[in-house]
Amino acid sequence: MSTDRDERYLDTLIRPIRVCASYRPRLGHGSKAGMSLSDFQNLYQQDPFYSWFGLNNPLMYAAHKTAGGMTSIYRQIGIGAERLFRQILQDELGLSPEESKWSYTISSANKKKRTLRLDARIMFNSIPDAAKRRKISAWVREVAEDLRVSHKIVRALQGVVFEVRQGYKSKDSKRQNADIANAATAYSQAYLPCAVILSTQIDEDIFNRYRSEHWVILTGCLQGATRLNSTYHFMRQVIGYDLADFFERHSRVLRNEVGKVLETLLRAE
Repeated sequence: MSTDRDERYLDTLIRPIRVCASYRPRLGHGSKAGMSLSDFQNLYQQDPFYSWFGLNNPLMYAAHKTAGGMTSIYRQIGIGAERLFRQILQDELGLSPEESKWSYTISSANKKKRTLRLDARIMFNSIPDAAKRRKISAWVREVAEDLRVSHKIVRALQGVVFEVRQGYKSKDSKRQNADIANAATAYSQAYLPCAVILSTQIDEDIFNRYRSEHWVILTGCLQGATRLNSTYHFMRQVIGYDLADFFERHSRVLRNEVGKVLETLLRAE
């Protein structure tokens, strides 16, 4: 039976996913709203080369819409997961919305300032419950030891910052370098950086690179895993919330929502 808390969490996850149903491809010409089927056909019919090949076919539009929409689904699931993770930290640990966020400011080459953010934060001193504070502090020491972080650095740590993703298979070097810089800044501010991956989908090279830069990596593995490497073991044993059970109990609802979006995206109109 769903509780009020379950309903809040489901809404947090589902609301971004529903946005994907209205996705339209831009194809380098459309506005922010994207191109409709008639816009697409008019554009391609006026292009002799594309018209010769029959690329103004409605199925071609459907293919573009589906491809972009699928990317949007992954992105929106990630956005919902990030919001859910942060909300769980607030609910379980008694953190305020501000306490559960982390950002820092840098100056670029042209002296313009930029604010960079990770998705969530736990500061030891912000946790009102002493038992929960000790449990999380102990986990930080344990996982830092596993990463072979210097004992001197471990003793100085004041909390954890998190990057939350549904999966991580992109080979985007710019994104990787930004994450490495985030980790360095986190350590300089006495935070342990932790990547929380909800699925088991992470590129092996990325995993190894991040570990070598002393990122904690938690993935969506369930079997043969521990709180040192599993998102779901960490959430249940350290944070105190069974996230895997939540997903399992509501998988039918989540599948139906994604299914409806996919059916909409696969239609040509």
